[in-house]
Amino acid sequence: MHGGHSHGNGGGQGHGHGHGHSHGPAAPVSRHLRKVIAAVLVPFAVAVLAGLVVLWPGGTPGHQDAHSGVGFDRPTFGAKVTKLVEVDCSDVNVRQPPSGSPGGSAGQSGGGAGGAHGPCRKATVEVTEGKGAGRTFTEVVTPDATRTYEVGQKVVVGYSEKAPRELQYSVVDTNRDVPMLLLAGVFALVVVLVGRLRGVLALVGLVISFAVLTLFILPAILQGSNPLVVAVIGGSAIMLSTLYLCHGLSARTSVAVLGTLVSLLLIGVLGSLFIDWAQLTGNTDDQTGLVHGLYPGIEIRGLLLAGVLIGSLGVLDDVTVTQTSAVWELREADPGASRRTIYRSAMRIGRDHIASVVNTLVLAYAGAALPLLLLFSIARSDVTMVATSEVVAEEIVRTLVGSIGLVASVPVTTLLAALVVSADRSRAASAAVPAPAAVSAASAAVPASASVPAPNRRGGRRRKPK
Repeated sequence: MHGGHSHGNGGGQGHGHGHGHSHGPAAPVSRHLRKVIAAVLVPFAVAVLAGLVVLWPGGTPGHQDAHSGVGFDRPTFGAKVTKLVEVDCSDVNVRQPPSGSPGGSAGQSGGGAGGAHGPCRKATVEVTEGKGAGRTFTEVVTPDATRTYEVGQKVVVGYSEKAPRELQYSVVDTNRDVPMLLLAGVFALVVVLVGRLRGVLALVGLVISFAVLTLFILPAILQGSNPLVVAVIGGSAIMLSTLYLCHGLSARTSVAVLGTLVSLLLIGVLGSLFIDWAQLTGNTDDQTGLVHGLYPGIEIRGLLLAGVLIGSLGVLDDVTVTQTSAVWELREADPGASRRTIYRSAMRIGRDHIASVVNTLVLAYAGAALPLLLLFSIARSDVTMVATSEVVAEEIVRTLVGSIGLVASVPVTTLLAALVVSADRSRAASAAVPAPAAVSAASAAVPASASVPAPNRRGGRRRKPK
């Protein structure tokens, strides 16, 4: 079939117009269609900008006032381990784990003299930043501790001003600046080497996304703004800036933006409906409970829905841009193809994309909730009871709602793109064909001698055969 042929050609066009994420449409659409698209997207962009101005926070609240000294709500500084000595656990008031417990096995592997009871270690830590730079304190490391220290190791310490002087500092984490920065540098290098200019633009878009998340979304939620409204405005700002930056200011990118907006709207409606229907509170882990304790004004249920929207946005951008690019490439490969042929060919590409994207999303959520799944795998409960518990049901709703939006984005974006390219082709074709009145006038202007048979090679007229 002709449509199937165009699909194969469009999918393999790599030299003329690029692959799915190419540099822009080969032929720009008409001015009329650009005006129609702008009439939809310009008011939306103005509304997003107005939302950013109205809801822009003045900074993260609570840090100018007294700190609670709990968890993350306290200042942290850099420090380093200067000394490490082995001591008897009884001397530092540490109770040894039972000999048959996992902790005892860990102590045994440490080679302690007490058999299953390994030695404790006392680390001397020196603060290297802040007002207390130069102060030292000791940290006891038990045999079953998961975090170990080495002399010269850099660590992060938390400071509690209201605690006794000898207890004001404590180690809260390991300093990972060097490996994290090195990994980020390798990532940026690979993206630039492979993507070149597109890779550079993608990195700039990543910086913009991180800036919107840290400077607007998180502080605005902490200020007490509705998390859903903040997520919609912030996510829309990320989408508009990154898509147009990475893929150019074109009608093709605008169609991808429209498809993403429709899908986000569907995700928001379904997420709100099923979160309310299933009576999910969103307060299912220690981090959420800590945030709610420090900032009681935050709407936790809205925070859950905001997380669903932001988590789905990145994958949605990939799907909509790919589908829009496929439609444009199919049209360039076969300009005479009908709207239905283009749509069917692009949907064959989209179905392959759906299968991989849904599986990717499910595995991403499963990987994030892997410790939770391990806990429920050993629970002595019915499978149905476990699946409908709030902790698991929250992840199921998050995964399924996001997957529905991703699947729906394929036909929606493909249909919008097919309508745009086919309408543009029809308009261009009608402009190229002369009107009937013009044809009649042109025929009348042709002299009668134009219908006389052409002369033969000898210069005379052709004779009729006898």
